[in-house]
Amino acid sequence: MRFLKGHGTENDFVILPDPDGELDLTASLVARICDRRAGVGADGVLRVVRTKLSPEVSAQAGDAEWFMDYRNADGSVAEMCGNGVRVFARYLVQAGLAEPGEFAVATRGGVRGVRLGDAGDVTVDMGRPVVRGRSVATVAGQEYEGIHVDMGNPHLACATGDPVTQLDLGRQPGFDPAVFPGGVNVELFNAVGPARAVMRVYERGSGETRSCGTGAVATAVAAAALHGETTGTWIVEVPGGTLTVTLDGETSHLSGPAVIVAAGNLTLAE
Repeated sequence: MRFLKGHGTENDFVILPDPDGELDLTASLVARICDRRAGVGADGVLRVVRTKLSPEVSAQAGDAEWFMDYRNADGSVAEMCGNGVRVFARYLVQAGLAEPGEFAVATRGGVRGVRLGDAGDVTVDMGRPVVRGRSVATVAGQEYEGIHVDMGNPHLACATGDPVTQLDLGRQPGFDPAVFPGGVNVELFNAVGPARAVMRVYERGSGETRSCGTGAVATAVAAAALHGETTGTWIVEVPGGTLTVTLDGETSHLSGPAVIVAAGNLTLAE
């Protein structure tokens, strides 16, 4: 099985080219691939498959040739990944499967437009953030109120006066299962300026990661709300680097690096 390895602000992924949809990608195999000691190691897997060959998203085939089949590190299926789609787009261009410029990618969260050149940052139209109210996350016994933001996948972005660098995110934060029956990605952030935030994230199915693209957008939405705003450009600092989020009231755009760092052959089996 051929694979590549890439990352976006150190949110890392194993890329599995499968244009004809031939791989039997089970949850246990994904978990083994993502194991950082016994596998390649990653926060998730990006399977590259033609949209028309994927029944769950085949309705998007008229808009996007390629489907980003994203799986979390534990093998569970996810709707969307903002850093992942940038890495996915970079792979398509480097592999000659798409031309530099603008094109669309199919995801379980809907079609996402991307813009990139032969090198440099990748920008993704992340769609319109949907605010679904407020809820509470519990981290190391401390409750933090946050905003529930739907980015195609669920987020709870919580502002905190405590420095996020000092918080214990070693295990899944507590949350209300009635609000998030399928689990939730929890962002904890400090607003450090009128248009800047420092964020850490615990992703469902993967644990704490160095970055989360959809989480950065959710954080920008929550940080803007602290100022009574819904639009603007935000810089979101994550442990793995810096992302730029633009909110215009209709949609959101995420910009940041996406690089391919390795390629090889995978010999893991069930």
